[in-house]
Amino acid sequence: MLAEAKLTLIVSMNSEEEFFDAETGLESDDSCEVSFKDALLFDSKQGTDGRSARENGLWERRKALPAETISRNNFSVWSILKKCIGMELSKIVMPVVFNEPLSFLQRISEYMEHTHLIHKACSLSDSIDRMQVVAAFAVSAVASQWERTGKPFNPLLGETYELIREDEGYRLISEQVSHHPPISAFHAQSLKQEFEFHGSIYPKLKFWGKSIEAEPKGTMTLELSKHKEAYTWTNPMCCVHNIILGKLWIEQYGTVEIVNHSTGEKCVLNFKACGMFGKDLHKVEGYIQDKSKKKRQVIYGKWTECMYSIDPKLYETYKKSEKKAGSDSKKLKQERSCEGEEDDKLPEIQETVTVIPGSALLWRITPRPANSAQMYNFTSFAVTLNELEPGMERLLAPTDCRLRPDIRAMENGDIELASAEKERLEEKQRAARRERSKDEEEWSTRWFQSGTNPFTGAEDWLYTGGYFDRKYSDCPSIY
Repeated sequence: MLAEAKLTLIVSMNSEEEFFDAETGLESDDSCEVSFKDALLFDSKQGTDGRSARENGLWERRKALPAETISRNNFSVWSILKKCIGMELSKIVMPVVFNEPLSFLQRISEYMEHTHLIHKACSLSDSIDRMQVVAAFAVSAVASQWERTGKPFNPLLGETYELIREDEGYRLISEQVSHHPPISAFHAQSLKQEFEFHGSIYPKLKFWGKSIEAEPKGTMTLELSKHKEAYTWTNPMCCVHNIILGKLWIEQYGTVEIVNHSTGEKCVLNFKACGMFGKDLHKVEGYIQDKSKKKRQVIYGKWTECMYSIDPKLYETYKKSEKKAGSDSKKLKQERSCEGEEDDKLPEIQETVTVIPGSALLWRITPRPANSAQMYNFTSFAVTLNELEPGMERLLAPTDCRLRPDIRAMENGDIELASAEKERLEEKQRAARRERSKDEEEWSTRWFQSGTNPFTGAEDWLYTGGYFDRKYSDCPSIY
């Protein structure tokens, strides 16, 4: 898949936006000027290989990959996909050149880039204010997908990924719990027992001739311990355009409903399709309603830029004045799906988000590194995900995807070795499956078990605990 289902965010920040005031609890933005410190987390000097030097004995995360993006100019995806129209792409073997040097389990961890929003939600006393920030977190989760058109490596059955961020106050474990169908489960928890964030992802991808469509299957669950609240949602649809010719570009669309199962409040977000003239490209609009279905806040912005909230009355007043002034377009809006016949030319971005007076800034994307285009369009956070810090190898589970030789080779720019290792690992996985079949043995997951989501009643994969006790010496060798 040239874009994986839904998952991500942008690097967490040292200083959070002070967007609260005494009257509303949120910083208003009457001047339409944005005052926000997009402070990057990693701000120290680094060597020419992108690796930060030790300062005061502490290891600082890298700012660049060891090698630049591998060129795909001499490869044709059409030669592979032309016989696969309408098929489920998880069963199609793609050349490694169309990958990015991360496992899908690492892509899942990109949800945590904006963990500061969860911490902010934990600190708020009003449930509507908390819902606003949780909604911003849900939107920010897909922000890292912008221009990320490389395919993550499919995780091997039993593969894991751990991420411990003491500076951001959380730790995460994910595991590939099924191969056919491919299902990835993750569980993140606050180091101070303030929250738990978990889910299982089953991305359904289909090729429609010019585009690849990703349907996210699986529920995101965020539990805030202090408030005894649980929020659930699913992610929007994703479409990668111009698979055959032209510039690849990504569109997110569909309705996302965030439910607070403790209060009955709900946030409904509409990720808009770009439309015929591209006016709605990247736009997200929605509202928060209380348990009596009264609208309490309007949410708007772009998943590639920022999100704001505003009182519904102010929002309606602004829209009426805008329409009266003639700024509303009279042209017929024609939404298009991935199957459409229209040209998939990337619409020209008309404008950035127009800030309505009285709005409160909820979230703003952090700028990517200046050399992001030479690093698979990675965010600063994504650049660090496959890094092996000194001494880390002896602490990781042998199933951790940092230890995968094909991903490591691609990160280092060795496409031939990456391709050979990928083929070897796939054959090893097939051989292991044949052995289990011969012995009539079922695969047993290690850290998650199939169960029922306690809030939605839907099928889910739940963390059984124990990983961070480091009891994985007997994990199977999958690499």
